[in-house]
Formats: sequence, C-alpha cells, structure tokens
Amino acid sequence: MHPVVISGTGLYTPSESISNEELIACFNAYVNQFNTDNAEAIAAGDVTALEESSVAFIEKASGIKSRYVMNKSGVLDVRRMVPVIPERSDEEPSIMCEMAVAAAIQALQRAGRTAADVDAVICAASNMQRAYPAMAVEIQSALGIDGYGYDVNVACSSATFGIQAAVTAIQSGQARAVLVVNPEITSGHLNWRDRDSHFIFGDACTAILLERADLASSDNQFEIVGLKLKTSFSNNIRNNFGFLNRADESGIGKTDKLFRQQGRKVFKDVCPMAAEMITSTVQQSGLAITDVKRFWLHQANLNMNLLIARLILGRDATAEESPTILDTYANTSSAGSIIAFHKHQENLEPGQLGVICSFGAGYSIGCVVVKKR
Repeated sequence: MHPVVISGTGLYTPSESISNEELIACFNAYVNQFNTDNAEAIAAGDVTALEESSVAFIEKASGIKSRYVMNKSGVLDVRRMVPVIPERSDEEPSIMCEMAVAAAIQALQRAGRTAADVDAVICAASNMQRAYPAMAVEIQSALGIDGYGYDVNVACSSATFGIQAAVTAIQSGQARAVLVVNPEITSGHLNWRDRDSHFIFGDACTAILLERADLASSDNQFEIVGLKLKTSFSNNIRNNFGFLNRADESGIGKTDKLFRQQGRKVFKDVCPMAAEMITSTVQQSGLAITDVKRFWLHQANLNMNLLIARLILGRDATAEESPTILDTYANTSSAGSIIAFHKHQENLEPGQLGVICSFGAGYSIGCVVVKKR
C-alpha cells in the first residue's frame, strides 16, 4: 500500500465576528421582551419565564469568547436571531461551495499542487445545505478537478472520517491525491434563543490535501502513521431537521428542527471515550503517548479538552501541547480540530508526532496519528 501524507491545509474564516458581549446584549433583550409579552401567563404559572445569560457564564461553561459567522446582522436582530443568507439560484455557486473553494485553493497552494494533481473531493461536514447534487461534486466542478466527489456526514467527526476515506483511496491506488473540505455554517442550525446552547457554534471552512507520499513535494508534510474510527449511538446530541419533517401531520414537524444536546451527559460520556481512543490508537501504531508532542483536539469545549488531555497525560497539558482556537472561533464542528492543526503545526520538527482527534454526535470519534516529515 502507498504511504499517505497530509501535504497542505487551508482555512476560510468569515469576515464577521460576534463577541460574547454582543451576543449577550441580544439574547437578554430577547429574554426581557419574551417575559414582558408573557407576563400574565408567567404569573399564572402557564409559561416559564426565561433566564438571562452573561458573559461570565459563557466563558466558564465553554471557554468561548467570540465566534465568526457568515452573517452577523440577522443573528443580532432580536426580532429574527437567524443569519440572513439569501437562497441563490441553481446557476450560481452555492455558499458552501464558495467557502470550500477558498479553503481548498489555500491548501493546494501550500502543497504546491493544482487541481490537475487531484483525483477526488470529499465534502465532510455536519450539515449540508442540500441533499443533492452532492456538495462535493459542485466543489469538484468549481475547482476544475477531473475525478469524483461525494459527501460525508458524521457530525463533528466528519473531517477525520473524511481523512480515513481519503487515505483508503490513496493506499489502494484509486487516487493520487484527495481533497477533504469541511464547510461548516453552524450558525444556520443553531437555536440562538436557547440559553444553554446559543453561544456554542461558529462558522468556518477547512481543507486538507492528502497525497501519496512518493508524489508529494511540499516542505511541510505529515505522514499518516495511525488512524482509527469509532461510533456508538446516542441521542444526547441531535438535530432532526430533514425532508420528512413536512410529512408529519401532527404539527410538530412544522417547526424547525435545530441542534440540541444534553451537555452534562455528553461531557461525562465523551471525555473518557476520546481519551481511551487516542491512547489506544497511538499504542496500536507502535508508539507511546509520551512520544506525542501535540494534540489537535476537537474544539467544542475548553473544559472537555482540558480533561481529555489530563486523562491521556496524567497531568495538565501545556498550551503548546494542546492548542486552543475555540476562544475566537467557537465550536466549528468538523472544522475545529483541523483549524487547530492548520494554525499550530509549523514549529514541529521532522520525526515529531501529533494526534488529530474529533468527537461529537453519534457518538462518533476519529483519531489520526501523524508524523512530521
């Protein structure tokens, strides 16, 4: 089988950002208006009053200080609290395609490659903006890649599962190089009026180019030396939006089906699962945890990452060992661990090891062990 390397990464960051202070001002204005409008029902016990939030609560619960979004004005409009993203005609490039192309071009440039060197595109993201044609095929066409493409959705683990699919295609000789893109418009599936989750997500897109090691020529390559995937069904993180909603005659299906989670249960379940997954993947690769210099963990929650690193290492990880980007990006779903990898990889020396790990709804966990070449 052909050895495989990551030869380039790319990142698209939206131009607009929302601070915790801005978000709280909007959310609390909504809460006050709701409580005023429903004062009589609240007093009668028929409606539960909503509780205000605070910057301190958000930062203690998550470590998030701000997030990038595709549209800021719609989210911060108390009457709307949904991003304004107009639907485009079928003849125009879709918004997810534009994001993916921007990140992909950067990845190709960093790898010293062009579209002619790539045989496949995998679009791996938590929420596709349509069912079909596959987003990957549109992105493939926009980039001018002569090959094939398909979509992958394993929620926040989509990127690592996409990497697995790309590695398999390259190892088998089906492709010389595969581009994995992760366009995440999480602001579109978030309930901005829910106190427990309105602060969690942000928008971004990452791209990873994987190649046969003997064909790669970039100066910054990471060889794939271990890879493991795991899923275990759970309802603790869920999004029920889908085409069957309109077929529900009860009326329940007439409302939006947005992200929801039981955060405490997720924290309790996922942290030990992720720590065990990382440890076992490293060991099955014939390595020791002490050999690993960097952990690019899924950027969902700072407290989760701190605990996972502690479970793995038996001590607190340094900021260099386990870099954080969620303070400014928030949870970008599948893009999170790849953003961390993209931004915090340059100072590793040849031969040093790192782990890319994602975890999320499913439950799903993907772990990739890489070595700097």
